[in-house]
Amino acid sequence: MDRLLELAISAHGGLDGWKRLQSLRANVAIGGALWDLKGLPGVFKNTRVELKLHSQHVVTHLLDTGERIDFTPGRISLESRTGATIEARNDPRSAFAGQSADSKWDRLHAGYFCSYALWGYLTTPFLYSDPGFDTREVDPWTENGERWRVLQVTFPDTLAAHTRTQYTYFGEDGLVRRHLYTVDVLGGAPGANYAFDYRTVNGVMIATRRRVVAYNESRQKIDKPVLVSIDLSEIEFT
Repeated sequence: MDRLLELAISAHGGLDGWKRLQSLRANVAIGGALWDLKGLPGVFKNTRVELKLHSQHVVTHLLDTGERIDFTPGRISLESRTGATIEARNDPRSAFAGQSADSKWDRLHAGYFCSYALWGYLTTPFLYSDPGFDTREVDPWTENGERWRVLQVTFPDTLAAHTRTQYTYFGEDGLVRRHLYTVDVLGGAPGANYAFDYRTVNGVMIATRRRVVAYNESRQKIDKPVLVSIDLSEIEFT
């Protein structure tokens, strides 16, 4: 395992403890300019999320409507309060073919994007130790007077992700500070994801707030607008 990844995993609670956990539940409020752009304002402003830690399965409960979105990489479905399927899509990533950052989405598009993104954020950095990942430390980055070590991560094709090669920035304490990527389902739009307000839950250090903005050709963040905001509360691991 890459030494930076070892440091990061230890700082976030350690791999042994992580492997004993199976799932995460949390209240999640998701906002930002992206949802207005996609024609779905407020779609995820009040949700309860349940996700498996060791397989890519996420259920998002839309608390305002009583509906839920059930996600795996191969299928996305919108279900009623009673569990009846309202609509579903197999091979959901193919539904983004030909889209750009300005294309409108339906709720299955939004559910797919939101589900795989949250799953990746909430399982980092432990996820990177799984088979099929390739990691290596690259040149460090300085921002806000801090020096952050940078891990280049290549995802396996079996997982839904923003794009195959991404960059995670760690502070001197080993905690995630920034996550840099482009988003294939948004036509390659750039995202700089900042993680903060950490707390310990069942021995795991988890960021309770995230803000995603764009970045320029020099990888410097563009502060406004906030594209996606993520706030977690009532977090529990089992």
